[in-house]
Amino acid sequence: MPYALYAIRYATRPARRPDHFIGGDPHDAPMPMDYFSWVAVGEGRAVVIDTGFDEAMAKTRNRTFLRCPVESLRLVGVDPDTVGDVVLTHLHYDHVGNFAKFPKARFHLQAPELAYATGPYMRHPGLNHPYEVEDVCGVLRLNYAGRVVFHDGRVTLFPGIELHLVGGHSAGLQFVTVETARGKVVIASDSAHYYENLDSRRPFTIAFHVGGMHDAFDALLAEAPRSHIVPGHDPMVMALYPPPSPELAGQVVRLDVEPAGG
Repeated sequence: MPYALYAIRYATRPARRPDHFIGGDPHDAPMPMDYFSWVAVGEGRAVVIDTGFDEAMAKTRNRTFLRCPVESLRLVGVDPDTVGDVVLTHLHYDHVGNFAKFPKARFHLQAPELAYATGPYMRHPGLNHPYEVEDVCGVLRLNYAGRVVFHDGRVTLFPGIELHLVGGHSAGLQFVTVETARGKVVIASDSAHYYENLDSRRPFTIAFHVGGMHDAFDALLAEAPRSHIVPGHDPMVMALYPPPSPELAGQVVRLDVEPAGG
């Protein structure tokens, strides 16, 4: 049975085009950033992909907080208290906060990511800036409690859901593919922040390995056509996909249907 797949928009911030491309951009125009969490529902389970950040972190990082991504799961019929599996695409602050709000979950992480987030590269401010020490320590505590499942490469998490290690943006970044009613959909997370990063082959400005970021673009397109790839931070996602119901417009969209324009 295919999975229903949703994106939850939980925060936003103003930004400009040069912020999002290595080497800048000749057009110094607005290019805002949205923040998402995702959830796949089917086969008697809900698999959450990334857990976002909370309101306190939004204030610390000067982000506009719209709603709690975890409590917002209830908008699509998912009780976070019963979620059994959470995929962390990587450990940057905007993807790994709120883990304490999933009391029963196992957390799926690529092993190179934790090694990177706790290793010698974190002495460099340009690389440690997207991490929050308490988030990383929290994942270590979860591991000591036996609640982190480590992977190293491509793996089938459940039939219809696969994890793909690509690195680049961080050492252990992974994206997720989900089988839906319209076929395989790729949750790119930060392997493509915006459609334009992928389309123009210009990586985002936060980079551990630039060549790995280019390889990640190839890996995304090897899994599905471009129209089935969902970038990690692009406000266009909310414009292209419909809400599950009219009252959820601007909050949640369905990714298991074709985007506007096909």
